Amino acid sequence: MASSAQSRIKSISYAKYGYIFILPFFIVYFFFQLWPLINTFIISFQGNGADAGKWVGFDNYKAILSSTVYDKAKVLSGDKAERAKMALAAQHDAFTRDFGNTLILWIGNFIPQIILSLTLAVWFTDSKLKIPGKGFFKVIMYMPNIITAASVAVLFLSLCSESKYGAFNQILHSMGVVSDPAKDPVKFVTGIGTARGVIMFIQTWMWFGNTMIMLMSGIMGINPSLFEAASIDGANSTQVFFKITLPLLSPIMVYTLVTSMIGGLQMFDIPYLYHTGSIVNQNVETVAIYIYNHFHQTVGSAPNYGYSGAASVVLFIVTLILGSITFYMNRDVEAIKKKKQRKLLEKQLKAQNKLGGFNI
Repeated sequence: MASSAQSRIKSISYAKYGYIFILPFFIVYFFFQLWPLINTFIISFQGNGADAGKWVGFDNYKAILSSTVYDKAKVLSGDKAERAKMALAAQHDAFTRDFGNTLILWIGNFIPQIILSLTLAVWFTDSKLKIPGKGFFKVIMYMPNIITAASVAVLFLSLCSESKYGAFNQILHSMGVVSDPAKDPVKFVTGIGTARGVIMFIQTWMWFGNTMIMLMSGIMGINPSLFEAASIDGANSTQVFFKITLPLLSPIMVYTLVTSMIGGLQMFDIPYLYHTGSIVNQNVETVAIYIYNHFHQTVGSAPNYGYSGAASVVLFIVTLILGSITFYMNRDVEAIKKKKQRKLLEKQLKAQNKLGGFNI
């Protein structure tokens, strides 16, 4: 029979030390992520300019989400009420424009990025393809991901310069596409379609290597016996990809889609830095830039935080909804059915036990 001292030793729990080790993470998370998020919600219900700190309810949300009609003639005559309406209309127009730019830039870089990354991941993990220098190509393709956004923006600004010294315009001039780079250059920076196209290319070029590595890890985690069995059964590479690789990659694909969605909706650095002067090109201005500009913009002597807070909350809610839809569409339907059946059986067994194990 064990002594009381031995029983006390056996009952000692070391779980509290685990909580102590993970405590720093929660402290940092609370002060630098959770509290700023809560504070953003609070600020979004406060006024701007001279009304900063005053509770204004949903006025900021109404301003950025609903259109406002104003009389231009009264604005020119100096009517304060109409000027206030015009200011609200300007906020709505700017936010909707920037939100549209954000979606266009994200979708425009995500689609080619996922196609290119998935294709390369399949090639590099296919044992039948004897590609020389696989390790070298993986490193080269991943390297743009570790270059700072400021460096990339400066690089492409010099390459896409609309002056006579722009490298791309010089190349087009030598090909006969541009007659005079100094007088009539291709507007890679200030044009609508060209500026968006360059930013989409930059985002794809910077991030496809990271996506490729993640997809490669997912493919290498698939049981090789499945590919061997498909090869024995005479399946071609297309059938193997669509019947085995792609379905089993769904978890990592969901992760890639969600992380790309979060990063795309919060896109800031490249669009903000990719301009010729002090004013950002409105054709590539994103919601994150809208938030940044209004956070630093001042009305009179007071900061203009209300609109930036409301825009941040709207962006958070949109990201949350899109992420939830993504997870819902990629849920395991068979696993959910089995779970429901198991719960139903458990309820039936409990009911039978209450009745003494007899069915009535």
